[in-house]
Amino acid sequence: MGITAKLQPVFIIFSAFLGILIGKINIHIEHNAGNFIEVFLMIMLFFTFLGIDIKEISKSFTNLKFSMTALIINFLWTPVFSFVLSKMFFPGQIDLQIGFIMLMVTPCTDWYLIFTGLSNGNVTLGSSVLPLNLILQIILLPVYLFIFMGKTVSFDIKIIIQSIVFVLFIPLILANLIKIIINKIKFEKYFNKILEKNDGIQFALLCFAIISMFASQGSLLLVNLIIFVKLLIPLLLFFIINFFLSFCIGKKLKLSFQNIIPLIFTTSARNSPISLAIAIITFPLQPIISLVLVMGPLIELPILAINSTVLRKIGEKK
Repeated sequence: MGITAKLQPVFIIFSAFLGILIGKINIHIEHNAGNFIEVFLMIMLFFTFLGIDIKEISKSFTNLKFSMTALIINFLWTPVFSFVLSKMFFPGQIDLQIGFIMLMVTPCTDWYLIFTGLSNGNVTLGSSVLPLNLILQIILLPVYLFIFMGKTVSFDIKIIIQSIVFVLFIPLILANLIKIIINKIKFEKYFNKILEKNDGIQFALLCFAIISMFASQGSLLLVNLIIFVKLLIPLLLFFIINFFLSFCIGKKLKLSFQNIIPLIFTTSARNSPISLAIAIITFPLQPIISLVLVMGPLIELPILAINSTVLRKIGEKK
Protein backbone atom coordinates (compact mmCIF):
# COMPACT_ATOMS: atom_id res chain seq x y z
CA MET A 1 0.00 0.00 0.00
CA GLY A 2 1.50 3.30 -1.14
CA ILE A 3 2.19 6.32 1.00
CA THR A 4 -0.56 8.27 -0.81
CA ALA A 5 -3.18 5.70 0.22
CA LYS A 6 -1.99 5.79 3.82
CA LEU A 7 -2.24 9.59 3.89
CA GLN A 8 -5.75 9.78 2.42
CA PRO A 9 -7.36 10.89 5.71
CA VAL A 10 -4.81 13.72 5.97
CA PHE A 11 -5.51 14.83 2.39
CA ILE A 12 -9.28 14.88 3.05
CA ILE A 13 -8.91 17.07 6.14
CA PHE A 14 -6.46 19.31 4.26
CA SER A 15 -8.94 19.62 1.36
CA ALA A 16 -11.64 20.78 3.78
CA PHE A 17 -9.46 23.54 5.22
CA LEU A 18 -8.17 24.49 1.77
CA GLY A 19 -11.77 24.86 0.57
CA ILE A 20 -12.61 27.22 3.44
CA LEU A 21 -9.50 29.29 2.68
CA ILE A 22 -10.27 29.50 -1.06
CA GLY A 23 -13.87 30.50 -0.35
CA LYS A 24 -12.69 33.30 1.92
CA ILE A 25 -10.28 34.71 -0.68
CA ASN A 26 -13.04 35.86 -3.02
CA ILE A 27 -16.82 36.13 -2.51
CA HIS A 28 -17.41 35.16 -6.16
CA ILE A 29 -15.52 31.90 -5.63
CA GLU A 30 -17.70 31.12 -2.64
CA HIS A 31 -20.89 31.81 -4.63
CA ASN A 32 -19.85 29.70 -7.64
CA ALA A 33 -17.89 26.83 -6.08
CA GLY A 34 -21.08 24.90 -5.36
CA ASN A 35 -21.65 24.43 -9.11
CA PHE A 36 -18.66 22.09 -9.26
CA ILE A 37 -19.56 19.75 -6.36
CA GLU A 38 -22.06 17.69 -8.28
CA VAL A 39 -19.80 17.55 -11.37
CA PHE A 40 -16.80 16.24 -9.42
CA LEU A 41 -18.94 13.70 -7.54
CA MET A 42 -20.56 12.37 -10.72
CA ILE A 43 -17.18 11.98 -12.44
CA MET A 44 -15.81 10.30 -9.30
CA LEU A 45 -18.73 7.87 -9.25
CA PHE A 46 -18.18 7.18 -12.96
CA PHE A 47 -14.63 6.01 -12.15
CA THR A 48 -15.95 4.11 -9.11
CA PHE A 49 -18.35 2.14 -11.32
CA LEU A 50 -15.65 1.75 -13.96
CA GLY A 51 -13.62 -0.33 -11.52
CA ILE A 52 -16.53 -2.44 -10.22
CA ASP A 53 -17.81 -5.52 -11.99
CA ILE A 54 -21.42 -6.07 -10.92
CA LYS A 55 -20.97 -9.74 -11.81
CA GLU A 56 -18.53 -9.95 -8.89
CA ILE A 57 -21.50 -9.80 -6.48
CA SER A 58 -21.52 -13.60 -6.56
CA LYS A 59 -18.14 -13.54 -4.77
CA SER A 60 -19.88 -12.01 -1.75
CA PHE A 61 -21.34 -15.42 -1.06
CA THR A 62 -18.10 -17.38 -1.04
CA ASN A 63 -17.88 -16.67 2.70
CA LEU A 64 -21.51 -16.61 3.81
CA LYS A 65 -20.77 -16.04 7.49
CA PHE A 66 -18.80 -12.89 6.74
CA SER A 67 -21.11 -11.51 4.02
CA MET A 68 -24.41 -12.12 5.80
CA THR A 69 -23.08 -10.68 9.06
CA ALA A 70 -21.84 -7.55 7.27
CA LEU A 71 -25.16 -7.11 5.44
CA ILE A 72 -27.28 -7.59 8.57
CA ILE A 73 -25.22 -5.06 10.55
CA ASN A 74 -25.08 -2.55 7.68
CA PHE A 75 -28.65 -2.71 6.45
CA LEU A 76 -30.73 -3.80 9.45
CA TRP A 77 -28.92 -2.87 12.67
CA THR A 78 -27.20 0.35 11.56
CA PRO A 79 -30.28 2.14 10.10
CA VAL A 80 -32.32 1.52 13.27
CA PHE A 81 -29.37 2.42 15.53
CA SER A 82 -28.73 5.61 13.53
CA PHE A 83 -32.38 6.65 13.75
CA VAL A 84 -32.33 6.20 17.53
CA LEU A 85 -29.11 8.24 17.82
CA SER A 86 -30.52 11.02 15.63
CA LYS A 87 -33.64 11.29 17.80
CA MET A 88 -31.60 11.22 21.02
CA PHE A 89 -29.02 13.84 20.07
CA PHE A 90 -30.88 16.08 17.58
CA PRO A 91 -34.45 16.35 18.92
CA GLY A 92 -36.51 18.71 16.78
CA GLN A 93 -33.54 19.41 14.46
CA ILE A 94 -34.86 17.82 11.29
CA ASP A 95 -32.00 18.78 8.95
CA LEU A 96 -29.42 17.34 11.35
CA GLN A 97 -31.47 14.16 11.69
CA ILE A 98 -31.74 13.73 7.91
CA GLY A 99 -28.03 14.43 7.35
CA PHE A 100 -27.00 12.05 10.14
CA ILE A 101 -29.22 9.22 8.87
CA MET A 102 -28.03 9.72 5.27
CA LEU A 103 -24.43 9.54 6.47
CA MET A 104 -24.92 6.46 8.62
CA VAL A 105 -26.98 4.21 6.33
CA THR A 106 -24.50 4.22 3.43
CA PRO A 107 -21.57 1.78 3.96
CA CYS A 108 -18.23 2.91 2.57
CA THR A 109 -17.02 1.61 -0.79
CA ASP A 110 -13.44 2.87 -0.77
CA TRP A 111 -11.40 3.80 2.27
CA TYR A 112 -12.64 0.94 4.45
CA LEU A 113 -10.32 -1.22 2.33
CA ILE A 114 -7.45 1.16 2.99
CA PHE A 115 -7.90 0.86 6.74
CA THR A 116 -8.35 -2.91 6.43
CA GLY A 117 -4.98 -3.06 4.69
CA LEU A 118 -3.34 -0.77 7.24
CA SER A 119 -4.59 -3.13 9.96
CA ASN A 120 -3.16 -6.20 8.16
CA GLY A 121 -6.69 -7.53 7.60
CA ASN A 122 -8.07 -9.62 4.73
CA VAL A 123 -8.54 -6.97 2.01
CA THR A 124 -9.69 -9.53 -0.56
CA LEU A 125 -12.51 -10.72 1.68
CA GLY A 126 -13.45 -7.14 2.50
CA SER A 127 -13.63 -6.18 -1.16
CA SER A 128 -15.96 -9.11 -1.90
CA VAL A 129 -18.94 -7.29 -0.31
CA LEU A 130 -18.19 -3.95 -1.99
CA PRO A 131 -20.48 -4.33 -5.06
CA LEU A 132 -23.36 -5.62 -2.93
CA ASN A 133 -22.93 -2.80 -0.41
CA LEU A 134 -22.98 -0.25 -3.22
CA ILE A 135 -26.11 -1.58 -4.93
CA LEU A 136 -28.07 -2.07 -1.70
CA GLN A 137 -27.34 1.38 -0.33
CA ILE A 138 -28.47 3.02 -3.58
CA ILE A 139 -31.73 1.05 -3.50
CA LEU A 140 -32.39 1.37 0.24
CA LEU A 141 -31.43 5.01 0.97
CA PRO A 142 -34.81 6.46 -0.15
CA VAL A 143 -36.57 3.63 1.70
CA TYR A 144 -34.80 4.50 4.97
CA LEU A 145 -35.56 8.21 4.57
CA PHE A 146 -39.21 7.48 3.91
CA ILE A 147 -39.53 5.05 6.85
CA PHE A 148 -37.64 7.14 9.41
CA MET A 149 -38.34 10.73 8.31
CA GLY A 150 -41.45 10.52 6.13
CA LYS A 151 -43.80 11.52 8.95
CA THR A 152 -41.52 14.23 10.31
CA VAL A 153 -40.75 16.26 7.20
CA SER A 154 -42.52 16.60 3.88
CA PHE A 155 -40.27 15.62 0.98
CA ASP A 156 -41.12 13.99 -2.30
CA ILE A 157 -39.77 10.46 -2.49
CA LYS A 158 -39.88 10.84 -6.28
CA ILE A 159 -37.31 13.64 -6.10
CA ILE A 160 -34.95 11.41 -4.11
CA ILE A 161 -35.37 8.60 -6.63
CA GLN A 162 -34.81 11.05 -9.50
CA SER A 163 -31.64 12.38 -7.85
CA ILE A 164 -30.37 8.80 -7.39
CA VAL A 165 -31.09 8.07 -11.06
CA PHE A 166 -29.36 11.28 -12.14
CA VAL A 167 -26.33 11.23 -9.86
CA LEU A 168 -25.71 7.48 -9.63
CA PHE A 169 -27.31 5.60 -12.48
CA ILE A 170 -26.06 7.93 -15.24
CA PRO A 171 -22.41 7.34 -14.17
CA LEU A 172 -23.22 3.62 -13.74
CA ILE A 173 -24.69 3.31 -17.24
CA LEU A 174 -21.90 5.35 -18.85
CA ALA A 175 -19.21 3.30 -17.07
CA ASN A 176 -20.71 0.02 -18.25
CA LEU A 177 -21.18 1.35 -21.80
CA ILE A 178 -17.51 2.32 -21.85
CA LYS A 179 -16.55 -1.19 -20.69
CA ILE A 180 -18.67 -2.76 -23.44
CA ILE A 181 -17.10 -0.52 -26.07
CA ILE A 182 -13.59 -1.23 -24.76
CA ASN A 183 -14.22 -4.97 -25.02
CA LYS A 184 -15.52 -4.64 -28.58
CA ILE A 185 -12.63 -2.55 -29.90
CA LYS A 186 -10.03 -4.64 -28.00
CA PHE A 187 -8.56 -1.77 -25.99
CA GLU A 188 -8.36 -3.77 -22.76
CA LYS A 189 -4.62 -3.13 -22.45
CA TYR A 190 -5.07 0.66 -22.28
CA PHE A 191 -8.21 0.33 -20.18
CA ASN A 192 -6.32 -1.73 -17.58
CA LYS A 193 -3.67 1.00 -17.37
CA ILE A 194 -6.43 3.47 -16.48
CA LEU A 195 -7.81 1.06 -13.88
CA GLU A 196 -4.38 0.83 -12.27
CA LYS A 197 -4.66 4.54 -11.50
CA ASN A 198 -8.40 4.40 -10.78
CA ASP A 199 -8.15 4.69 -7.00
CA GLY A 200 -5.94 7.75 -7.28
CA ILE A 201 -8.28 9.38 -9.81
CA GLN A 202 -11.32 8.76 -7.60
CA PHE A 203 -9.57 10.14 -4.57
CA ALA A 204 -8.41 13.28 -6.41
CA LEU A 205 -11.98 13.93 -7.60
CA LEU A 206 -13.29 13.40 -4.06
CA CYS A 207 -10.78 15.96 -2.76
CA PHE A 208 -11.87 18.45 -5.44
CA ALA A 209 -15.52 17.87 -4.46
CA ILE A 210 -14.66 18.47 -0.79
CA ILE A 211 -12.71 21.63 -1.68
CA SER A 212 -15.70 22.88 -3.68
CA MET A 213 -18.11 22.01 -0.90
CA PHE A 214 -16.15 23.82 1.79
CA ALA A 215 -15.40 26.76 -0.52
CA SER A 216 -19.12 27.20 -1.20
CA GLN A 217 -20.28 26.59 2.38
CA GLY A 218 -17.31 27.98 4.30
CA SER A 219 -19.21 30.91 5.79
CA LEU A 220 -22.14 28.68 6.74
CA LEU A 221 -19.72 26.18 8.25
CA LEU A 222 -17.94 28.77 10.39
CA VAL A 223 -21.27 30.09 11.64
CA ASN A 224 -22.44 26.55 12.40
CA LEU A 225 -19.30 25.07 13.98
CA ILE A 226 -21.57 23.91 16.80
CA ILE A 227 -22.82 21.22 14.39
CA PHE A 228 -19.35 19.67 14.45
CA VAL A 229 -19.48 19.57 18.25
CA LYS A 230 -22.99 18.10 18.18
CA LEU A 231 -21.88 15.31 15.85
CA LEU A 232 -18.96 14.23 18.05
CA ILE A 233 -20.77 12.16 20.69
CA PRO A 234 -23.29 10.32 18.45
CA LEU A 235 -20.56 9.49 15.93
CA LEU A 236 -18.22 8.31 18.68
CA LEU A 237 -21.00 6.11 20.05
CA PHE A 238 -21.71 4.71 16.60
CA PHE A 239 -18.09 3.80 15.90
CA ILE A 240 -17.36 2.41 19.36
CA ILE A 241 -20.52 0.28 19.54
CA ASN A 242 -20.20 -1.00 15.97
CA PHE A 243 -16.53 -1.79 16.56
CA PHE A 244 -17.27 -4.01 19.57
CA LEU A 245 -20.44 -5.43 18.02
CA SER A 246 -18.59 -6.57 14.88
CA PHE A 247 -15.62 -7.80 16.91
CA CYS A 248 -17.78 -9.87 19.28
CA ILE A 249 -19.98 -11.29 16.52
CA GLY A 250 -16.89 -12.18 14.49
CA LYS A 251 -15.43 -14.01 17.50
CA LYS A 252 -18.75 -15.76 18.14
CA LEU A 253 -18.85 -16.95 14.51
CA LYS A 254 -15.23 -18.13 14.87
CA LEU A 255 -13.94 -15.90 12.08
CA SER A 256 -10.17 -15.54 12.03
CA PHE A 257 -8.83 -12.25 13.40
CA GLN A 258 -7.67 -11.34 9.88
CA ASN A 259 -11.29 -11.73 8.68
CA ILE A 260 -12.79 -9.88 11.65
CA ILE A 261 -10.84 -6.76 10.64
CA PRO A 262 -12.68 -6.16 7.31
CA LEU A 263 -15.98 -6.91 9.09
CA ILE A 264 -15.23 -4.12 11.56
CA PHE A 265 -14.33 -1.60 8.87
CA THR A 266 -17.12 -2.41 6.39
CA THR A 267 -19.65 -1.93 9.20
CA SER A 268 -17.97 1.24 10.50
CA ALA A 269 -16.74 3.35 7.56
CA ARG A 270 -19.45 5.41 5.84
CA ASN A 271 -19.93 6.51 2.23
CA SER A 272 -20.43 10.28 2.56
CA PRO A 273 -19.69 11.08 -1.15
CA ILE A 274 -22.74 9.16 -2.39
CA SER A 275 -24.99 10.65 0.30
CA LEU A 276 -23.57 14.11 -0.43
CA ALA A 277 -24.26 13.80 -4.14
CA ILE A 278 -27.88 12.82 -3.46
CA ALA A 279 -28.37 15.49 -0.75
CA ILE A 280 -27.14 18.33 -2.97
CA ILE A 281 -29.84 17.61 -5.55
CA THR A 282 -32.62 16.43 -3.21
CA PHE A 283 -32.25 19.13 -0.53
CA PRO A 284 -30.76 22.18 -2.33
CA LEU A 285 -32.39 24.63 0.11
CA GLN A 286 -31.24 22.77 3.23
CA PRO A 287 -27.42 23.15 3.23
CA ILE A 288 -27.17 21.94 6.85
CA ILE A 289 -27.85 18.41 5.56
CA SER A 290 -24.87 18.64 3.19
CA LEU A 291 -22.71 20.16 5.94
CA VAL A 292 -23.36 17.13 8.17
CA LEU A 293 -22.25 14.85 5.33
CA VAL A 294 -19.04 16.83 4.86
CA MET A 295 -18.26 17.19 8.56
CA GLY A 296 -18.83 13.48 9.21
CA PRO A 297 -15.54 12.32 7.63
CA LEU A 298 -13.58 14.90 9.66
CA ILE A 299 -14.61 12.94 12.76
CA GLU A 300 -14.80 9.52 11.13
CA LEU A 301 -11.33 9.34 9.59
CA PRO A 302 -9.30 9.94 12.79
CA ILE A 303 -11.45 7.33 14.57
CA LEU A 304 -10.88 4.79 11.79
CA ALA A 305 -7.15 5.54 11.97
CA ILE A 306 -7.18 4.89 15.73
CA ASN A 307 -9.15 1.65 15.19
CA SER A 308 -6.58 0.59 12.61
CA THR A 309 -3.71 1.19 15.04
CA VAL A 310 -5.48 -0.75 17.82
CA LEU A 311 -6.29 -3.69 15.53
CA ARG A 312 -2.76 -3.80 14.16
CA LYS A 313 -1.31 -3.95 17.67
CA ILE A 314 -3.77 -6.69 18.68
CA GLY A 315 -2.80 -8.62 15.54
CA GLU A 316 0.89 -8.29 16.34
CA LYS A 317 0.29 -9.70 19.83
CA LYS A 318 -1.66 -12.61 18.36
